[in-house]
Amino acid sequence: MMEDTGEDLLRAKPSPISTFFKRLGQWYQKLLDDSTPFVRARWACLVLLMLSFLARIVFKQGWYIVTYALAIYHLNLLLAFLTPKIDPAMAQFEEEEADEGMELPTRQSDEFRPFIRRLPEFKFWYSATKATVIAFVCTFFQFFNIPVFWPILVMYFITLFCITMKRQIKHMIRYRYIPFTWGKPKFQSKDEGQAPLVSPK
Repeated sequence: MMEDTGEDLLRAKPSPISTFFKRLGQWYQKLLDDSTPFVRARWACLVLLMLSFLARIVFKQGWYIVTYALAIYHLNLLLAFLTPKIDPAMAQFEEEEADEGMELPTRQSDEFRPFIRRLPEFKFWYSATKATVIAFVCTFFQFFNIPVFWPILVMYFITLFCITMKRQIKHMIRYRYIPFTWGKPKFQSKDEGQAPLVSPK
């Protein structure tokens, strides 16, 4: 009689439950991939979701701690969105330690460094949407409704927002970068500016 080497276990079909969740994950990922080019529609949906969340908070008069936590999380996402992936302060410090800055550039990335965000736009939208949905679901459970004097939370968040954004703007001015592409000049090659040539018959 032949011994079982375990190959039958490897060839066994996956369970229907795991297949279902795998298909569900693939369908969800396909929806996310298909929504990538529709930037304005995605952000409009997020704004509507946030307005409905705020309307629920105002009408129910509760869940202020959940709202405060959501606002702090959104502020952290915004800061990561506005910050470059490579901090200019650390890059400048590393360049000064490596040499005195007298060498010619040896790599293509040495001459031009485009602004690359620490948190890309799609991940910013996706994380903000997930957090808002979770906060919205939390408003249906009473044990998340911790009593608190909400004007203190509002004043603290406004103070924190102003201090954080002031520091971020100073960082932008000091290292001369703009995290937005609006108003930046767009260059086109000479071939794009010329009219197409018509071949003679």
